[in-house]
Amino acid sequence: GIIKVKKDQQGFGFITPADGNKDLFFHFSGCVDKVDGFNALSEGMEVSFEVQDGQKGPMAVDVQAI
Repeated sequence: GIIKVKKDQQGFGFITPADGNKDLFFHFSGCVDKVDGFNALSEGMEVSFEVQDGQKGPMAVDVQAI
């Protein structure tokens, strides 16, 4: 997928999956490397991730740059 939006101050963002499904929320705690991994991500970057059920629906976890 591709990082669509990343809010550094709030520690979250949204990923557009490559399969065209609905954008997925991700939180810095869902990054493979929680602090440095989140900081290394930027909008437009290609990432890999897994999908898991979150409090408000599906969310991306194990997020890391490709």
